[in-house]
Parts: sequence; C-alpha cells; structure tokens
Amino acid sequence: MAQTIKPVIAKHVSIGEGIPKICVSLIGTTIEEIRQEALAMQAADVDVVEWRVDFYEEVEDTGKVKEALNSIRAILPSRPLIFTFRTSREGGERDIEEDAYFRLNEEVILAGQADLVDIELFMNEDRIRSIIDMAHQHDMHVIISNHDFQQTPPKEELLSRMHKALELGGDIPKISMMPQKTSDVLTLLDATCTMHEQTDHPIITISMSGKGMVSRIAGELFGSALTFGSLRNESAPGQVPVQDLRQTLKLFHANL
Repeated sequence: MAQTIKPVIAKHVSIGEGIPKICVSLIGTTIEEIRQEALAMQAADVDVVEWRVDFYEEVEDTGKVKEALNSIRAILPSRPLIFTFRTSREGGERDIEEDAYFRLNEEVILAGQADLVDIELFMNEDRIRSIIDMAHQHDMHVIISNHDFQQTPPKEELLSRMHKALELGGDIPKISMMPQKTSDVLTLLDATCTMHEQTDHPIITISMSGKGMVSRIAGELFGSALTFGSLRNESAPGQVPVQDLRQTLKLFHANL
C-alpha cells in the first residue's frame, strides 16, 4: 500500500500531490537564447522550469551564470525553477571537475533565485550531504538524480539508488534510464511502484526514448510525481510535447 506522500512545495506548485507536474528544460547556449526560451514558457502550460546550465556557453563564468539566472527569474517570477548541471557521464553537454561542480551549485544556492537544485548521486557523498544542508538552510529543495543513457539496471539496483538518495538527505530521488527492450520499461515501472510504497517522499522516474514514453504519461498510476515535456526541443529522448502531455495526464487522472 502506497504511503501518504509529503509533497515538496516550490512556489505555488505541490510536487507529489495530484496530477504529475510538467517540467520543461531551458537549453539555450547563449543568454539571449535562454531569455527567448523563458519568454516562450510564459504562456505555456508548464508547472516547473529546469535550467540545464550545462548547455550554456558561459557556464564557467559564475557571474554570467548568475546574470542568466536573474534573467530567467525576472521573466518567470512565479514558476518553480530547478538548477541543473548535467555532467557528460550522465548525458550532459560537458565535463566539469567535481570541485567546480559543487562550487557552482553553492553559488546558485547563495544567490537564492532557484527553488531546487539537482545533484547527481554518484558524487562525493560528504560533499552531497554538505550541499543538501546548505540548500535546506536557504529554503531550497534538492533532487538527487541518476541517469543512464545505455541501459536499465535491475529493479533492486534502481531501488537501491533511490533509497541512497534519501539516505543522503535528498528531498526527491530521480532516476532516468534507457530501455534496450520492452521489459526494461516494465522494470523501471515496477521499481517506481515499489518505491512509491516504501517512501513518503515524491519520486521522479523516467524510462527514456520512444519505448519508455509510457513512463512519462502514466506516472500518476505508478507513483512518479513529475514528468518532462518539450516545447521546442527535447532535452532528453522520448519527451512528449507539453500540450499532448497535459491532455494525456488529465485523461489518466480522470480515470484512476
């Protein structure tokens, strides 16, 4: 039996309660592209915005990152904002030294313009715990994530990774796996259902590509609290356009 989820509240959005929330990623490489993407989201049916800063060409300049962050917040003042640097080993756009990764996230936490930060699970555990503490002290939430663009590990491993994210102090575990066969999608959904029964935290689970699309639209049934859609360009394979995604989520919700 599923536990009662304690939702994560960001701005006016309750992640883990009701219909899964729709998130779209900003993936512009320049500040002007980022601004244009943010402007397009003003009228879009999007609950949460993620800035994938690893796409940004000025990411090594903390001042430029803060400038872009301020621009996003000015354009989207009431949308929950996730700050994410996705490393290349987990499907991101570039490499980064671990020290630089944590320094960047620390600066963003101190800047106070984001609502959530996404920290990768397979980093130094002491540094993860430290940055989670720092985020919580600044009233920010932390997603602890793991992505595998090659395979879907066994159910027990997926559960282990999500439980580890919570043991470290994270607010929302997130796993995103690539299916090689249909049964991999079932493995991911089975792990989602089991984890949903084992925790009162919201969780985010994704099976990527066209094979895994069902995981993006049936999250409410299995226990995933947030799904990623697309407006112009996909930030990961298999994302559904926002308008289609909203209609499908409502269809599932009405019939559960």
